Amino acid sequence: MDENLLGEAVEALWRGGWLPYDVHQVVSRNLTESEVSLVVDAITASCARHHPSTMHPRWLQQLTEIGAEVWWDRSRPLLPQWAVRHIETPEYTARTLARLLKFLGSLGVLPRILPLPGTATGSAVPLGVDQKVLNRVRGLLAKAESTQFPEEAEALSAKAQELMNRHALERAMLDAGAPQVATSRRMWLEKSYFKAKAQLVGAVADAHRSRAVVYGNVGFVALVGEDLDLEITELLSTSLLVQATRAMVQAGAGGGEARSRGFRQSFLISYAHRIGERLTAAPVSDERLLPVLVERKQAVDELYDQMFTRTKTMRVSVGSAAGWHAGRTAADLADIEVGRSSVTSG
Repeated sequence: MDENLLGEAVEALWRGGWLPYDVHQVVSRNLTESEVSLVVDAITASCARHHPSTMHPRWLQQLTEIGAEVWWDRSRPLLPQWAVRHIETPEYTARTLARLLKFLGSLGVLPRILPLPGTATGSAVPLGVDQKVLNRVRGLLAKAESTQFPEEAEALSAKAQELMNRHALERAMLDAGAPQVATSRRMWLEKSYFKAKAQLVGAVADAHRSRAVVYGNVGFVALVGEDLDLEITELLSTSLLVQATRAMVQAGAGGGEARSRGFRQSFLISYAHRIGERLTAAPVSDERLLPVLVERKQAVDELYDQMFTRTKTMRVSVGSAAGWHAGRTAADLADIEVGRSSVTSG
């Protein structure tokens, strides 16, 4: 068992634009828990060679999210220790390694959106993005989505809106006269009704001066935009997906067509379409921000064109009129106030 091959495969993925969370997700969706465990350890070993100060903050965050931690004796080979820890035979470990290597070797190349480990310098956190504020907004939205009491959800959402409104306005004023910088992120979605959910993410991104490219065969949506716009896009998309799923399940409580796949797909597509209409209907409230937003759009378009040279329009079918109408009604009731805040700023 040559674990050096595994290390080389992971390093090749980094050069090919993959990030730790991407690798973890794609392996989780296609292989078994054994391969997932082994690839997490391989990722950990690869990144442990670099000092944290030479790694992008988002890279470090992803390592934490996938549970990357050195648990083995680094003075000895990893694979035998992995086999002992998981109570597996050398033969099983060899087969697991072979399956993992074959799969990793089949993955294509992605646009590189973060510096490679060991090459990041200085703080990569954009000016004006207050992570404490964004974390508070995330917490409020999570509580709003989980409560069963509409009044409490409304109060929590209003507080989140107030925080984001204030932060977004302050950020826009800071950006006035400064060079506009675009970046990219990847938002992984559940497999079920992936295309319909991706349409919702795309609608939210478009309303916040960001652009989206769907990697349907892999499982994520690539987003291009200014950093705070992408934060808001992720926050609002996640919240709306929770709200849409809840409304879709409630619509199907009575059984019949409302529980069919055609109804649910039509529901989500209609929901995404109506959310897009609602978000783009909100005007820019302060004309002083217009020059900043124009420059930001130019920066986003330039990065998008660099990253994606060949794209095509994604098409989805609507097979249930009842699902379409139900989805549109649910979208009219959805809370989009947190998203509206960024329309005045970005």
